[in-house]
Amino acid sequence: MTETLSAPLVVEFPFTRSLGPVQSAFLTGLRERTVLGVRTDDGKILVPPVEYDPVTAREIRELTEVAATGTVTTWAWNPDPRPRQPLATPFAWVLVRLDGADTALLHALDAPGPEAVRTGMRVRIRWAPDRTGAITDIACFEPYDGEPGRPAPHDGAFDGPVTGIVAPARLDYRYTPGRAQGGYLEALAERRIMGERCPSCDKVYVPPRGACPTCGVATAEQVEVGPRGTVTTFCVVNIKAAHTANLGIEVPYVYAHIALDGADLALHARIGGIPYDRVRMGLRVEPVWTEGARHPDHYRPTGEPDADYDAYKELL
Repeated sequence: MTETLSAPLVVEFPFTRSLGPVQSAFLTGLRERTVLGVRTDDGKILVPPVEYDPVTAREIRELTEVAATGTVTTWAWNPDPRPRQPLATPFAWVLVRLDGADTALLHALDAPGPEAVRTGMRVRIRWAPDRTGAITDIACFEPYDGEPGRPAPHDGAFDGPVTGIVAPARLDYRYTPGRAQGGYLEALAERRIMGERCPSCDKVYVPPRGACPTCGVATAEQVEVGPRGTVTTFCVVNIKAAHTANLGIEVPYVYAHIALDGADLALHARIGGIPYDRVRMGLRVEPVWTEGARHPDHYRPTGEPDADYDAYKELL
């Protein structure tokens, strides 16, 4: 029985965005220990605020300060916090309707156990000691038995407003490729490139998907393709990414779609061994393997004459 391929994968990137006047005021307010909502056309106060009325779609700008106290509307216990979550010890995720607001804000509640949490309980914001203008300026919520606060108008003006944020996005998961892609990866480890042929349209797909994307029928017949191929189209990359910097790849470089000989679908790979401004459609290339690698590091020119356009025009 063959071992099932499986590997941990991480997808991570920083998402940078600018803020409009409403979101800017909200996040700057958190930095100043002030929670702002926005009033809709029908008088409801939304926290967190949005820039357009969810009912009328009209732009809304009327800001209102709400209290740092509120009521839990629903909750779920988190017994095993993950890295970068608000608290390192078990806590409750809660939706809190702050006093003066008509919608609920999602955050963490610091509580000794699930028996200490209930819908309807009163809570207040515990502010982070160091605040920068982010939702993490609210460290968490904590139980509170004082009087409710009241909303008050606010012009949203603060010194040094926050105008942009960087939101890191990260997804950790374990990938199991399945039969078709598992066979493809195992062949790559032997420096062979395998595709699968559709029994209906006779096309060979690389990497294989286990089914023909055109006909929808299962594919099982394995076909070795390449290793040489033709550049069908390409782009010049001028922005250095973290993973390429770690590999010693300098910009500019070329990423191309390559139609391997015998395949009916182009795969993408980096082109090396040639100045970036000499890469062209029709360029004949071959894979370059590094010691111990499970896949080609890049493709380089073979020295053959360029392929005729008619030979690859259907694979653009």
